Amino acid sequence: MTNLQNKVILVTGAAKRIGRGIALRLAAEGARVAIHYHESEEAARATASDCGNAPVFRADLERVPDIVRLFQAVESAFGRLDGLVNNAGRFTAIDPLEITESDWDFIHSVNLKATFFCCQQGARLMRKSGGGRIVNLSSLGGLMPWSHHAHYCASKAGVIMLTRALAKALAPDITVNSVAPGVIPFGDVDARIERLIARTPACRAGTADEIADAVVFFLTASNFVTGQILAVDGGLSQR
Repeated sequence: MTNLQNKVILVTGAAKRIGRGIALRLAAEGARVAIHYHESEEAARATASDCGNAPVFRADLERVPDIVRLFQAVESAFGRLDGLVNNAGRFTAIDPLEITESDWDFIHSVNLKATFFCCQQGARLMRKSGGGRIVNLSSLGGLMPWSHHAHYCASKAGVIMLTRALAKALAPDITVNSVAPGVIPFGDVDARIERLIARTPACRAGTADEIADAVVFFLTASNFVTGQILAVDGGLSQR
């Protein structure tokens, strides 16, 4: 894709925060955006309205049958899929010695398992119309170890390796890349976020629109750009 005009792009977790910012940017670029949400229906419909009354799709990404139905619904609504942005994710902070099986599954079921099965279903649909672009949102937590986020770091490191493996498996007609956001705060900034901002060489936090810049790049790049991880983090991962 050289531009996004009339391209059909599904954004998971598009109701709020980074997902909303990505959806708004894609709509502004002329894409036909599909808005996914799970529980935040009101926010999803507000985002959809701001994207030119884009259609909304509810699915519990912990459940693979729901993921299958999501992509079937997108195909029914649009007839094809050109791009997929796997933005939906979860984040918790827990001492590793206190992490339970349910804590682990809560994170991995969405951050890693759902990302894979969305890639799988998205790629199957894309191949019906000649290919497409997949962008997975990973995290600095997949590149840097955080002591109270071992389960989260493992899930996002998994997304990074999944991106690289699928880039090989789905080439040449489908590219798979990942954006790893740095500190992108929404609402109140706590002490942990303040410490991360203080360590960021750019001396500030980032914005959802800056993450959207990177997503647009991967969605519009040629198939010679695949399997790449772009940290949009103000240089924080270089320390």
